[in-house]
Amino acid sequence: MKKNTLFVALGALGLVLGVASCGNSTYEYALVTDVGDIDDESFNQTSWEALKDFAEKNDKTYQYYRPTEDSTNARLAAIDQAVQRGAKIIVCPGFLFEDAVYEAQTKYPDVKFVLLDGKPHTADNSTYETKENTVSIIYQEEISGFLAGYAAVMDGKKSLGFCGGMAVPAVQRFGSGFVQGANVAANELGIVDEVTVKYYYAGAFQATDEATAKMKTWYTGGVETVFASGGKVYQSVLEGCKTGGADATWIGVDVDQSGVDPKVLTSAVKGLYESVQSALEIYYNDAWSEIGGEDYNLGLNAEFGSVAAKDYVGLPTTDEAWRFESFTKDQYNALLNEIKSGNIEIDNSDTTAPTVDIDVTYESPFANAE
Repeated sequence: MKKNTLFVALGALGLVLGVASCGNSTYEYALVTDVGDIDDESFNQTSWEALKDFAEKNDKTYQYYRPTEDSTNARLAAIDQAVQRGAKIIVCPGFLFEDAVYEAQTKYPDVKFVLLDGKPHTADNSTYETKENTVSIIYQEEISGFLAGYAAVMDGKKSLGFCGGMAVPAVQRFGSGFVQGANVAANELGIVDEVTVKYYYAGAFQATDEATAKMKTWYTGGVETVFASGGKVYQSVLEGCKTGGADATWIGVDVDQSGVDPKVLTSAVKGLYESVQSALEIYYNDAWSEIGGEDYNLGLNAEFGSVAAKDYVGLPTTDEAWRFESFTKDQYNALLNEIKSGNIEIDNSDTTAPTVDIDVTYESPFANAE
């Protein structure tokens, strides 16, 4: 086991230092990670798996690159490295790439960029521009959050929590939707006075001592399930959940995290895998003009270039991931149809907390003060 661990660590180091062991090898398809690792069980890992699967299926060379630190310059250096190694299309997962891609798309006009969860802009946010060699993809996280909050309450949960990583738009939309979904379910069940939500941001996309302590306090105080939204902040929630009762659970984010822990109730997912594969398919078919220069906001029954419309947000419905005791898949599908038809409207604001009837305690401000 120690030998395998060392091998993995040395392999990752080789990528950071320029894939020194690869000689003159070139890689057409590339992914640059954000601050996380390739095995983060979330954004980076799912995006990488999508690229890897597509490249292998179509006999294309591929590689990933990890910045040496959390900075725009480091991300640009990793992009430079990918281009030097022959990258023709680069997937950049996460809003942290917004200013890096803004610069890279001009520096490398012949390279295609797939930016997930953000739009290219200058470092000071004064100018936004998605050039023809870039496609920007964001998701309607408020829908996934809504579905998770609604399902949790319909399944009998009354004391809920939301633990976000940082107060950035995607996380705020997840949190807003979660509160709104819990509110709609509480109203339908006539238990508005019984449902509560605690709301908090850890200030980092990773576990922190403060967040872990708070989660333990929440669970020992009776919170039944917590939505963990923000990279590895879920580790703080997972540790807190261990101190709860036998029925304590938590909710994953971005991808199906049911394999992480048997106490995962569900996951508020967005189609990272599907959207990366769709973008690569369009690139592979020499049809980049369908999506280049566009900013997509993918939700339910959404169109992406010439790819058939599909749902890019939702809850996982495999038997392994469906862990509700009373909320059924039929109820879930009926709810999706209500949202698609417009009968249920979900506020997508990332600046103002949603107006609801249930009691929500904001232990962190919903949005950062400007």
